[in-house]
Amino acid sequence: MSKSFTKSLIAASLALTALAGCNSADPITTVEEARFATYNLSFDRKTYEGLVNEMGLSLQEQSSLIARYKAKDTSLTDKEKETAKHVIQIRNVAETIQRVRPNAFVLAEFNNDGEGKDMAAINGFQNNYLAHSQNGQQAILFKYKKNFATNTGKASGFDLDRNGKKTDTHNDAWGFGEYHGQYAFAIFSQFEIDESNVRTFQNFKWKDMPGEKNIPIVDCKSPKTGKNICPAGMKEGDAWYSKEAWEQIPLSSKNHVDVPLFIPTATGNQTIHFLVSHPAPPVFNNVANHNYEHNRAELKFWNDYINSETYFYDDKGKRGGLTAGSKFVIAGDMNADALKGDGDRRMIADLLKSHYVNTSATIGDNTPTSKGGPECFDLGHCKAANKDTLYPEAITSVSGLRLDYVIPSANITVKNSGVFFPASNEEGYHLVFDKELGASKGVTSDHRMVWVDFDLSK
Repeated sequence: MSKSFTKSLIAASLALTALAGCNSADPITTVEEARFATYNLSFDRKTYEGLVNEMGLSLQEQSSLIARYKAKDTSLTDKEKETAKHVIQIRNVAETIQRVRPNAFVLAEFNNDGEGKDMAAINGFQNNYLAHSQNGQQAILFKYKKNFATNTGKASGFDLDRNGKKTDTHNDAWGFGEYHGQYAFAIFSQFEIDESNVRTFQNFKWKDMPGEKNIPIVDCKSPKTGKNICPAGMKEGDAWYSKEAWEQIPLSSKNHVDVPLFIPTATGNQTIHFLVSHPAPPVFNNVANHNYEHNRAELKFWNDYINSETYFYDDKGKRGGLTAGSKFVIAGDMNADALKGDGDRRMIADLLKSHYVNTSATIGDNTPTSKGGPECFDLGHCKAANKDTLYPEAITSVSGLRLDYVIPSANITVKNSGVFFPASNEEGYHLVFDKELGASKGVTSDHRMVWVDFDLSK
């Protein structure tokens, strides 16, 4: 990765201005450029119903509640105060989106009903927040919205964490979650979705990925006390999951999806496959390093998929990977950094360096960067342990890691890119830091929006 990829905010601002015309509330006719993005919104509420309620508040109801909260109205209940703070966060997230103005983007950590069928929260976010100017920004319309089923919080029926209890939530769910639907993701697009060719891989089994096996226990000693922390009767080298569980466990902690988008250009529709996932974070591991291994395998999925491997089967039974020569954009919070962190750095590095991707946008001069990343360490807002990362301008999270990606295929021309991570002397800083709300989920999110511009005229 070359240090020459550092770009000024002026260049990014000019790019934003140039795209503003095709990001208004007017329908898109034809385009020569497109902006794809990913944003972990941190809308991971304690219940899905709570998020639906917040998204269902009208503009007037939002403003009234915030005014009462800021005036320290003593008649507000604790629940109303919490809702007011959440509404402030949602508005700030909406303002971020209105400033960056993507044509298509991933909404990570946007809770749903588990099956992805209920659109109440999704539609409420569009109609009650994005459709209204936030802090003077132009409203933005996404005509096409896609919700997805998730494995987070989905009951497994097994004691996956081997603590003697089958809770069907948290670590006993197929993907970690307090309830089915927490930490789900969605896609918003101004381009038509080719619904008949959408592929989902929620039920693809981990065991069916070539080279994978039931993960073994690697260390029974507690790193803190040195005591044996393996379940009774188990030892290093033993397979962690029961034979029955391993036969059923899905690869995706949430889902892997292939969503073809029709991009109208002067020469006709181009199809770009939006490939989205949100792998498990490689932390909070057990004695078999289950989250590390899960994250690694979920990343391997995309390496193999864009290589047109044949072993895949989707939720409708269609087999095979991506058709060779297809245009694609891999996007999402991948929970992996090629230089730092607890994940398998080689696997994410292989994806960023793949000859199937446009490496100018992953490790080259068009790698998304910001000025706010380096300053975040200086101000003490980002995790100090990662301050020695070689490229602080490329980080996308207050963890101090580069976790969020927009990865285009090699046959897509990249024009510009960025991480919406303003420094304290730049416009929009209030969306990443507030004295009262902090630099994380209180103000917007612990992640930053990443965007890449494509030239589709060629």
